[in-house]
Amino acid sequence: MSLIKSISGIRGTIGGKVNDNLTPLDVVKFASAFGTWLQNNKNKKNLTLVIGRDARISGGMVSSLVAATLQGLGIDIVDLGLSTTPTVEIMVPELNADGGIILTASHNPKQWNALKLLNDKGEFISGENGADVLALAESEDFNYAEVDDLGQYTIRDDAFDIHIQQILDLPMVDAEAIKAKKFKVVLDAVNSTGGIAIPMLLDKLGCETVKLYCEPNGQFPHNPEPLKEHLGDICELVKKENADFGVVVDPDVDRLALIDEKGEMFGEEYTLVAVADYLLKNKNGVAVSNLSSSRALRDVAQSHNSEYFASAVGEVNVVTLMKEKNAVIGGEGNGGIIYPDLHYGRDSLVGIALFLTHLAKENKTVSELRAGYPGYFMGKKKIELTPEINVDDILSKMEKEYQNEDVSTVDGVKIDFENNWVHLRKSNTEPIIRIYTEAKSQEEADQLGDDIIAKIKSLI
Repeated sequence: MSLIKSISGIRGTIGGKVNDNLTPLDVVKFASAFGTWLQNNKNKKNLTLVIGRDARISGGMVSSLVAATLQGLGIDIVDLGLSTTPTVEIMVPELNADGGIILTASHNPKQWNALKLLNDKGEFISGENGADVLALAESEDFNYAEVDDLGQYTIRDDAFDIHIQQILDLPMVDAEAIKAKKFKVVLDAVNSTGGIAIPMLLDKLGCETVKLYCEPNGQFPHNPEPLKEHLGDICELVKKENADFGVVVDPDVDRLALIDEKGEMFGEEYTLVAVADYLLKNKNGVAVSNLSSSRALRDVAQSHNSEYFASAVGEVNVVTLMKEKNAVIGGEGNGGIIYPDLHYGRDSLVGIALFLTHLAKENKTVSELRAGYPGYFMGKKKIELTPEINVDDILSKMEKEYQNEDVSTVDGVKIDFENNWVHLRKSNTEPIIRIYTEAKSQEEADQLGDDIIAKIKSLI
């Protein structure tokens, strides 16, 4: 069973049986539910919805099904075609649309696809709204339009140009400083839409782009999650090309990883740290990430006399806290940059432009820039429990066990020690506690994880 329904949308593997996998009928039902929810909640007759997709093989089929279904409800469609998640998010308010659907399974392998749902601000719908959409999908309480009231279908091919121009217009993006450096950048776009959009941006910024896996054919040449173990090819190519650095994005271009000039990982957690360093150096404010992101962001914020706050895990939660605190910068440790002066969504393109500005103004190599940040190492473990064990009870016991430390229960249990931290979160689908740790060395991070596992076992 590979169909996952959640408050943020629906995702699954293509083919198979209805309600078990992401079949055409499941796509139609879920698109109908979202369209109907919009109609029920908007005080207007004619609705417009923006759609766009990454380059995965099933994208054309899924996009056609979604567009036709929404037209069948009487909703007008603006189709961006091959796009990125942040580009669709930009275009919803740009076109005064009532919502949007992004057709992407993000970093999942090619057999997966998904429908991700946006409100009229171009932001992911809330948990409460998502629950309403799921209920509608379950009830199938849809009322399709008669023939004279079918929705119109329009194609837009200028979305990347609009997105990039908005980035270039940002006061904190210094295109002239970047152009003066004539950076050489290697790009791995995992054969998806980053291979279209990012070279356009780099060209506008006067950079030379060396393309690796930039053909948007959906045939991912390696696991599309931008982690070190998947990125050997670009690390080698950066050195071979004598490039200034490398850029890696996932299929929908909302996660940004960097490679330094030596072919070494900059560190996925440190993409956000570097961008925040640049922004907070120029404007005191607030930085936000989630509880499982690196402590380095807090350290950098404090070095600029700025504040740092942590949200529950999940982009919607990060955005909610950013708005509450009026944050200058935020995001997630997986390479997701959220820059509210542009929009409230993870955006690799604006992340690249801000990082390039920072690099140009610091007059350092990428490895020198990285060496200037606090050195932290993360560990990820899990402990499997028998189904009869109450995971919430275990987490409650851990909270009491470490009550004299700095403990947060915003999302599971996070324990901040003086020199390291551990974050315990329960799985929503199985009796597992996920254990995230961070310390000053990999050995210490792994040892902390093992110690916490031993402590949990002693409490059972």
